[in-house]
Amino acid sequence: MNIASVIVDVPAKQTDRAFDYKIPSHLKGVIFPGMRVVVPFGPRKIQGFVTGLKAVSDFQQLKSILEPMDLNPVLNQELLNLGEWLTEKTLCYKISAFQAMLPAALKAKYEKKLVMAENADRKLLPEKVCTLFQNAEEITWDDAVKGGALPLLQKEASNGNIEIIYQVKERVKKKKVKQVFAAAPSKKLADYLQNLPGNATKQKEVVEYFLQEEGSVDQKELFSLLGITSSTLKGLLQKGLLGQKDVEIYRNPFGDREFERTEPLSLTEEQRKAIIPILNSIEDNRHETFLLYGVTGSGKTEVYLQSIQRVLEDGKEAIVLVPEISLTPQMVKRFKGRFGDQVAVMHSGLSAGEKYDEWRKIQRKEVKVVVGARSAIFAPFENLGIIIIDEEHETSYKQEENPRYHARDVAIKRAEHHNCPVVLGSATPSLESFARAQKGVYHLLTLENRMNNQALPAVDIIDMREELREGNRSMFSRKLLEKIKDRLGKKEQIVLFLNKRGHSSFVMCRDCGYVINCPHCDISLTYHRYNQQMKCHYCGYEASVPNACPECESEHIRYFGTGTQKVEEELAKILPEAKVIRMDVDTTSRKGAHEKLLDQFQEGHADILLGTQMIAKGLDFPNITLVGVLSADTMLHLPDFRSSEKTFQLLTQVSGRAGRHELEGEVIIQTYTPEHYSIELAGEQDYDKFYDREMMVRKIHRYPPFFYISLVTVSHEELMKAVSVTEKITQYIQSKLSAESIVLGPVASPIPRINNRYRYQCLIKYKREPELGQTLKKILDNYQQEISAGGLTVSIDLNPYILM
Repeated sequence: MNIASVIVDVPAKQTDRAFDYKIPSHLKGVIFPGMRVVVPFGPRKIQGFVTGLKAVSDFQQLKSILEPMDLNPVLNQELLNLGEWLTEKTLCYKISAFQAMLPAALKAKYEKKLVMAENADRKLLPEKVCTLFQNAEEITWDDAVKGGALPLLQKEASNGNIEIIYQVKERVKKKKVKQVFAAAPSKKLADYLQNLPGNATKQKEVVEYFLQEEGSVDQKELFSLLGITSSTLKGLLQKGLLGQKDVEIYRNPFGDREFERTEPLSLTEEQRKAIIPILNSIEDNRHETFLLYGVTGSGKTEVYLQSIQRVLEDGKEAIVLVPEISLTPQMVKRFKGRFGDQVAVMHSGLSAGEKYDEWRKIQRKEVKVVVGARSAIFAPFENLGIIIIDEEHETSYKQEENPRYHARDVAIKRAEHHNCPVVLGSATPSLESFARAQKGVYHLLTLENRMNNQALPAVDIIDMREELREGNRSMFSRKLLEKIKDRLGKKEQIVLFLNKRGHSSFVMCRDCGYVINCPHCDISLTYHRYNQQMKCHYCGYEASVPNACPECESEHIRYFGTGTQKVEEELAKILPEAKVIRMDVDTTSRKGAHEKLLDQFQEGHADILLGTQMIAKGLDFPNITLVGVLSADTMLHLPDFRSSEKTFQLLTQVSGRAGRHELEGEVIIQTYTPEHYSIELAGEQDYDKFYDREMMVRKIHRYPPFFYISLVTVSHEELMKAVSVTEKITQYIQSKLSAESIVLGPVASPIPRINNRYRYQCLIKYKREPELGQTLKKILDNYQQEISAGGLTVSIDLNPYILM
């Protein structure tokens, strides 16, 4: 096998296939499928993935692999096959599929350098070029750009005097520490000690230390232990008495934390009934998908933990996915507490290096369980026994850029390969999953009661229009305020939730109604309180708030909408005695801030936890007895067929934070549309009724789960170009589909312009269209040249979760 098939790191239609490379004689027996290699490609050296080995090639003149980037394959055979499947399923390039499976640290970084050619005559070169190379053998591309010498250098490169070198580099280095050890035998050390002059006290201490201690010690530790400096050590190293070595260590995101070991809890009758079918599927090595539908606080996590326990006893491994926002430290605590060091954790709060180290622990089989966000579904386990997706309805399981996969689909695909169960858990399952469970495609398991048979909290829905009519202009209804005061008196805790999606603070003129929009996007600028700036959340444009209206010059220009900061200020005015912890993007952007704030709240350092989406899930604090939702309906008015479902889920999840232990809970939901069924039924916490109502609406309008949908979005700097391309695409799709399918469009996207690019889209609703994938692939291929020239973008999502 002296030829390798390699997928190169060039995401384009022409390169979306394996290229053959010769394996040079010194690398025979070293190159395996799933490894990353550096290969020559045109004038460059780039990274590639070996997908297979073979004895012969159809091509005569083959280039050779330059060097391997790994000692062991980073993708096993199952993941290589999964990459092929992802390519087909999401219409992405193979290279994008492989890269999505690896931590960012393993994506190559390319550095361009310029070096003087060996045969170049310095006397004939322009002075500016000579000066650049005066003190250096090579200069980086960035330095050349900064120095403004690029045109000159390019001219010299074409004359053959300058060479451009492409270097492939790893993004993250392995972390290493220096260790010191005794390099000479004890006798030699003892002799040296005898002959030491009396004033060499520090050297004496070091030698005595190594006569007593065996093995090596961290250099830093040695310095602090004996109070020595590097010069003392240097002398002993030079004499060959001590040695030094670099030892690789893991960056441990939880290094400073002790996790208290926990024991399995005894299961309730309901939990036992739910876990038995899962355990049977594990016993029989049988693939099955379960939907664990249990009300908030019914003990789903304990079912997960005990199922995993069973899998580990069989010597197999487990993947647990949790939504990005609710990767609450609480969840990590529960898994680390039960399974200790057998757990790796992967989420976006870790640095690239920490993620890389956690991934390597999995690859080296040093851990058995991985808990993480969406991308943890690609953990390189080879003996999976169970995959669990908690809060399976969460939209963060869908990736919004290429490859646009849904973690649930990948989980089911991997579980089929390993013959193991998938457990999807939620108190408010997505309509698609619940419909599949009703049809028997998934096996439905139900937990109807809370763990200690506590009642679900009582929910009160307050009509804010009534409050306004009666002269209450504040953001708190009278009832909510009264309840907050009552809880403060009883020393119980309160959670206030602000539903921010689609409802940010904007700047508007009170006289003429002018709203300040982003100059590059068709969307209003968001007001950021802490630096008095207006910001566009789509293209990053920033501006200061004007003193007068640009339209009518009135000075009554104010910001509207309720941000968390505004709520915090209002609370400080009305209830100065209340201690408030605010959790939003601004207060949790620093590493570990999320956890610190929650710990403070748990330890009772605050009465009120105020926050956005990130506090809606997974929190379990015994002292919370009141939950207030300040703005329930901001999501209802977004142009998205799932907005009622998302509103219902969010309100039910938030309500579930109250009264989870001994104390009874209460929930107050403030809204301007109390008659909407998703708000009414969230008040009753009745998922089944909501499911029936919403399914009727979906059926009438032909949306999932009755129809599949796909979305094609076209964007271009010229409006007419975007419209005409979308029109051609729509007509082509219509001509290829059956009469039952519906193609809507071309129509402007809900946000018609982002970053000076106009956006148009067409939506396809269909039941059975086996040819659709091919049709859409042809469209991408057809516009390939215009796309790679950078003027046009055509993106296709075969299962969109966001229609904006």
